[in-house]
Amino acid sequence: MKSFQRRRVLRTMALATTVLATGLMTGFAGTAAAQERKSVKIGYAISKTGGNAGGAGITTLPNYQLWVKDVNDAGGLELPDGKKLPIEVIEYDDRSSAEEVVRAVERLATQDKADFILVPWGTGFNLAVAPLFDRYGYPQLAVSAVTDKAPDFVKRWKKSFWMLGGGHDYARALAAILADAKKAGMVNGKVAMISVADGFGIDLVTAARPAFKEAGIEVIYDKTYPGGTSDFSPMINEAKASGADAFVAFSYPPETFALTQQAQVASFSPKVLYLGVGTGFPVYGKNNGENATGIMSLGGIDPNNKMNADYRKRHEAVTGVAPDYWGSVITYASLQMLQEAIKRKGLDKAAVSAELASGTFQTVLGETKFEDNQLRQLWWTGQWQNGQFVGVMPADRPGASKVVLPRGEWKKK
Repeated sequence: MKSFQRRRVLRTMALATTVLATGLMTGFAGTAAAQERKSVKIGYAISKTGGNAGGAGITTLPNYQLWVKDVNDAGGLELPDGKKLPIEVIEYDDRSSAEEVVRAVERLATQDKADFILVPWGTGFNLAVAPLFDRYGYPQLAVSAVTDKAPDFVKRWKKSFWMLGGGHDYARALAAILADAKKAGMVNGKVAMISVADGFGIDLVTAARPAFKEAGIEVIYDKTYPGGTSDFSPMINEAKASGADAFVAFSYPPETFALTQQAQVASFSPKVLYLGVGTGFPVYGKNNGENATGIMSLGGIDPNNKMNADYRKRHEAVTGVAPDYWGSVITYASLQMLQEAIKRKGLDKAAVSAELASGTFQTVLGETKFEDNQLRQLWWTGQWQNGQFVGVMPADRPGASKVVLPRGEWKKK
């Protein structure tokens, strides 16, 4: 009996010694791995092909590329101890598929072991991947996402940050413009409205209906269309015949460009023309020339903001494409915030998220700070004026341009 107990004790001691040695070796290996770290893995899934490629290729991807170049040219991401590590990029094409963006983010988190993951383009895609960012502890700097549910989302996903405001912000700003124009006798106060059946379009139109009603604006035509629609002639003709002299489309880039061209073909020239994402793309102004003048949309810039102007010049010089007039500069600012949070807190995702939530950062937007994980200092409405897409609402914000209405007739090219 004693012999058996002795053998058991010896086996237990041997096992404990093995476990301890293994633990020490693992600890040493972990320390060595930390010491031997050569880079910081930054991953993202982005729409390089498919219907979302136009938006992602203007607003998001060039800013990711610009930021990585800026950081690596400066020696890498700086850590709290002053050490700098270059960024190693892991990139996937989500092919404009919600299923694929979810798979790619899962892969980045579980297989690639990315230190940080950057967000995809689009409201719907950001909502699709939000649970994954939360599950794996990554801060989600959702730039190209407009949602009124951000206050609820930050409670559900505490490391999520929403940087483009909500549909009610943009809808109320537009309603105020229309109400003022109606009061001044510029428009008849009747609106024809269409919206894409996607997270973005749903959020905007759901906010616009009550906002217009409260402002005394009558919506006399209200249609939703599926994403990927290319022929808008039936809707344009119906809107033209409705008696409304304001036309509002909460659209994505392909539809925005198609609507502009088809409205000209149909000689539909409403006094107020407000289109969705893509209106603030430089190529939109270039393609439409004088015909872009007076057209309104979400976003805008202060053309006299030197930091923004310098950023725009550098963006085009490095990437070969001009930034848009809405989400581009905010995308780059979000990356600067992430960079500074890493400098202050290192590569611990939870600590970085907490710093993003509470810290103040100097970015191309100026002093930048979240309010309840949301960015609130934004341009809610912009308008093409003198070859630039300038911010007009909030009207009392420094740098705001004055709204010019009514817009003129289409000019023949």
